[in-house]
Amino acid sequence: MHVVCFAGYSGSGKTTLIERLIPLLCQRGLRVSVIKHTHHRFDVDTPGKDTWRHREAGALEVLAASDMRTVLMRENTRPREPDVHQLIAQLDASADWVLVEGFKHSDLPKLEVRRSAALSDDRPALYPHDACVQAVVTDLALATRLPLLPVDDPQAVLHWLLARADAFAYTPPCVFAGDVA
Repeated sequence: MHVVCFAGYSGSGKTTLIERLIPLLCQRGLRVSVIKHTHHRFDVDTPGKDTWRHREAGALEVLAASDMRTVLMRENTRPREPDVHQLIAQLDASADWVLVEGFKHSDLPKLEVRRSAALSDDRPALYPHDACVQAVVTDLALATRLPLLPVDDPQAVLHWLLARADAFAYTPPCVFAGDVA
């Protein structure tokens, strides 16, 4: 399994880039999974449907399954930042690539997405201070030794990723018995 994190600020184009990379990877016969970091409360369930009713009734987890799809919804009893490694561990191990959107402070290898239209003074670049950033996907001319990949050319990003696939091979972090709560 290969894992790459697409990090950047809201509006930088992470979702669009990932959305364009998925079919390119799939066309090569590769299996793709996605993990998306989102903020605060969000819902993927439909009010009034059975799964929504079970969750509203207080179920900690609701797993809906059919012959075509499985969805697990889990309520956190108190707010806590999700651990990206725990999320990766829940994915189907047969995935060839996991595209992670967000988690900009994780220790995963990253591509920072920086689009000129989404910049502001209070949004500093990640790449100067984050050794996990492998390249910057951008429409800017930046002064960096990192590779600059064109934000509007997912094919170029794909070729760059595939040429360096070994750098994105995922190794789960070591967990010691004393670390488990």
